[in-house]
Amino acid sequence: MTTPQVAESLLISESKISLMENGRRLIKLRDVRDLCGLYGVQDRRLVNHLMQLARESGQQGWWNAYGDTPYGAYIGLEAEAAAIRCYEPLVIPGLLQTPAYARAVIAGSIPQVAAEQVATRLRVRLRRQRRLGARGNPLRLWAVLDESSLRRVVGRREVMREQLDHLIHIGSQPHITVQVLPHDVGAHPGVSGQFALLEFADAADASLVYLERFTSDLYLEKRSDVRLYSDMYAHLQAQGLSPDGTRNFIDEANKAYVGKEFGPDARTPSRPDP
Repeated sequence: MTTPQVAESLLISESKISLMENGRRLIKLRDVRDLCGLYGVQDRRLVNHLMQLARESGQQGWWNAYGDTPYGAYIGLEAEAAAIRCYEPLVIPGLLQTPAYARAVIAGSIPQVAAEQVATRLRVRLRRQRRLGARGNPLRLWAVLDESSLRRVVGRREVMREQLDHLIHIGSQPHITVQVLPHDVGAHPGVSGQFALLEFADAADASLVYLERFTSDLYLEKRSDVRLYSDMYAHLQAQGLSPDGTRNFIDEANKAYVGKEFGPDARTPSRPDP
């Protein structure tokens, strides 16, 4: 393939390809993955080897210090992203989780997970959250949460109270927007599950869709796929409560975890009236 053909296929500039091929620009994991896909590389061992070489080529990410980190490819993309729009139907997004909530999610969602694995994953998750507080250039985050994520008791009710208080606090920051999608909106474009849209500051890097799965995640970069999920997200934003309405809703939902009617081991709070 010629350089112009590769550039057109990957939606990047010819100069970027030239710089990478001549060793004058560090190659990103995303570039290696894209090039392997374009060139029809089917051998997963070869792809993994090339990805490992890219990791060792002077662009080691902070997450590599934690060993074989799950979702390492996604964390690398998240670290490069300028903005993320995500939809979560069941739990609070990882970037917005408190330590206690995150620990309970990790321990409860992975069968027979060892305590040291929980601790490692927790440290990685909390390290990822630093992007939200980066000075000068914080990650812009827009999160639409299904009401189920507020009602699902993860850990104990004290954990849920802390988590919902944290949502209200962090959602008040100008670069973070949180919306709740109440149950009474009925069917909506997010019923098929979680997804996230990642956008990058470099115009040469096209946006992508991330679909988290238990064993192997999916990354969609075709323009038609990204456009479809962008349209879906626009509908979710339109159907969700406003940021102010969301804060009020979360505050009311939090009252379900407070009160004498719930014992210390209560697991299912009643649904407050929005």
